Amino acid sequence: MSEAASSNIDQRIQDLADWRGATLARVRAMIHTAIPDVEEEWKWRGVPVWSHRGILCTGETYKAVVKLTFAQGASLPDPAKLFNSSLEGKVRRAIDLREDAALDEAAFQALMRAAAALNAGKGAKAKSRASQKGSVS
Repeated sequence: MSEAASSNIDQRIQDLADWRGATLARVRAMIHTAIPDVEEEWKWRGVPVWSHRGILCTGETYKAVVKLTFAQGASLPDPAKLFNSSLEGKVRRAIDLREDAALDEAAFQALMRAAAALNAGKGAKAKSRASQKGSVS
């Protein structure tokens, strides 16, 4: 995990000093519980990113929402219907959390684990294709 990225995320939470900072901190804790070896990154001029063999989700903060955008959200099962934004996209899906919004912790953590499993599966498929290209028939 990048200490600089983690420090930047800590600072963002502190700088927000309102419900958005508290929400981002709560979501961050849930992510770390679901995926203990998750990597924290700081990209695109200040966006917290959580990765595990590829990007899982971002944590953007706006005036009215904390937006959790899942890089491969359209490919993830969402039985609890957490996704409520960017639903028309072919790849990404997002969860917009407004002030005082409740987030089902168990469902969110299951979604994070599904995103990590999807990334792990894509890595295994890429390795398999690469080894097939290298084999001689």
